[in-house]
Amino acid sequence: MKTHKLTANQIKILEGMDKVYEKLIEFKKKMNSELVVLKDNKIIRIKP
Repeated sequence: MKTHKLTANQIKILEGMDKVYEKLIEFKKKMNSELVVLKDNKIIRIKP
């Protein structure tokens, strides 16, 4: 099995994606709107 090392840019991108996800959850709670996700090939709506 091959293992890949992450480059500095890839690490920054992943950290940025984490921040975006946190802000999305915060926004959805603030606006009291549903979060739509795909789980096991099914669309699921999660209420805040």
